[in-house]
Amino acid sequence: MRILHTSDWHLGRAFHRVSMLGAQTDFIGHLVTTVREREVDAVLVSGDVYDRAVPPLAAVELFDDALHRLADLGVPTVMISGNHDSARRLGVGAGLMGRAGIHLRTDPTAAGTPVILQDAFGDVAFYGLPYLEPALVKDEFGVEKGGHESVLAAAMDRVRADLAARARGTRSVVLAHAFVTGGEPSDSERDITVGGVASVPARVFDGVDYTALGHLHGCQTITGRVRYSGSPLPYSFSESEHRKTMWLVDLDAEGEVTAERIDCPVPRALARIRGPLEGLLADPALARHEDAWVEATLTDAVRPADPMARLAERFPHTLSLVFAPERAPDDPDVSYARRLADRSDQEIAEDFVAHVRGAGPDAREQGVLRDAFDAVRADDAVREVTR
Repeated sequence: MRILHTSDWHLGRAFHRVSMLGAQTDFIGHLVTTVREREVDAVLVSGDVYDRAVPPLAAVELFDDALHRLADLGVPTVMISGNHDSARRLGVGAGLMGRAGIHLRTDPTAAGTPVILQDAFGDVAFYGLPYLEPALVKDEFGVEKGGHESVLAAAMDRVRADLAARARGTRSVVLAHAFVTGGEPSDSERDITVGGVASVPARVFDGVDYTALGHLHGCQTITGRVRYSGSPLPYSFSESEHRKTMWLVDLDAEGEVTAERIDCPVPRALARIRGPLEGLLADPALARHEDAWVEATLTDAVRPADPMARLAERFPHTLSLVFAPERAPDDPDVSYARRLADRSDQEIAEDFVAHVRGAGPDAREQGVLRDAFDAVRADDAVREVTR
């Protein structure tokens, strides 16, 4: 069976205030062409179809167009909801869509109920695990203290139990939306940390032939059977080195996997440039970035006059300007933002406690802070999915 694995479309998302709707439309066209020309048997979308729970109308219209075009090809599609989607909204009409070959899996209670597709060698069971927000699903899965690993492990127990009851030789594919240990994140994914832990081990998915992951925006291989497709388009400058692709996966009669990367059309290259303003304007080596979307980090000791306008003369698609004067980290003039860079909310809070009373929090107090941050994040998640 030939499978096209995609994820993280984020329909409706902009890139530094630049609309990506046109690029997203081009991607959908490329997807449909790939399905037709490469004789794909099933399309997988591993979550974050939309960028937010209540997407703009143009994004909904594009999604509707994508569904119609995929259904017209007669190629089954399996989709799950991600942490940016409203599972309830995305799942509306799932029963009717299933009759057209579009299988939406947004209900955690159906984790062990697969979509069964056939090829010349028999059945392939596709299990859709929508994003499992621990605070919302721990009771459903009977885990005492909900974390990503525990709820995913419980969902996978249901998958393995169902698979064990099927005919010998049934092959299996799992779609999941999670941060798996070993994956490389970028700046454009929403934090899903619970209890100080964001990632889950790949062994959670043992026992299935292929796991099609979503959430991280870089295409990457965790193991030969566990892969991220990544987002088809860049959504932050941290993705400037990404090659945006989909996975074309062949599953043979024995469940062995071979995979090929299919490049996606990207509207414009990304570039991160750094140095004093005059150097950036004069450096001939930067000529290759003159048509790219640019993030410029200026290292001038004194902020130059009209930096964005001057940069735009050479790099007309400059979208982000960062000031980072070359100073020692303990220099009192180092900005507050720079001192907080790459530090988690937990670390910032612990530093604040140490600053106020002269000593950092003990283990119990660290736990209290962690629980407080988890409660706020979970409350935000609940509000998002119930909008």
